Amino acid sequence: MIDFLIELDTKLFLFLNGIRSEFWDPVMWWISGKKEWIPLYLAILGWTIYKFRWKSLYIVPFMMILIVFSDQGSVFIKNIFQRLRPSRTEELQDLINLVKNYRGSGYAFVSSHAANTFAFATFTHYLFKNRWFGLFIFFWAAIVSYSRIYLGLHYPGDIIFGAALGVLVGVFTYYLLHVFSCKVIKRPLEE
Repeated sequence: MIDFLIELDTKLFLFLNGIRSEFWDPVMWWISGKKEWIPLYLAILGWTIYKFRWKSLYIVPFMMILIVFSDQGSVFIKNIFQRLRPSRTEELQDLINLVKNYRGSGYAFVSSHAANTFAFATFTHYLFKNRWFGLFIFFWAAIVSYSRIYLGLHYPGDIIFGAALGVLVGVFTYYLLHVFSCKVIKRPLEE
């Protein structure tokens, strides 16, 4: 059964990685970057401060805790499974498309990009409770995650399980924030 799932994951990866064009190569490279999203993070930070005022003094540290949980959780899982990236799998070298011949480092399962973006999307979606923001932020997480397949750095399974980890971490961290707000500060976030 495991062999069947790995084979299916590889075939789906090869199909998705094969959908490419010279136009999308630099776009997906940019989307996959980390520094490129600093303006988005600053805008969300600003919105948090504007919306929650003094409560942002404890909300923002929970956002930082969120990223530590999701990032280190994904690294912990990678070190357990030690699944090579498709870009570093010898049998796939002649079959995959790489952008800028970048192969990445470390292991693939689970995707830290997917875990981090979906954790952030889930947490902020619960925090802001805005449907349009939720649609935007989950689309953003999905496109960042897909860029990793496009670049040849992750299998779809790495993305799916990374996203699932991120959602769980996002829900858990938001729950911790809610408990902290109600029990320690004695003021729910909604006030």
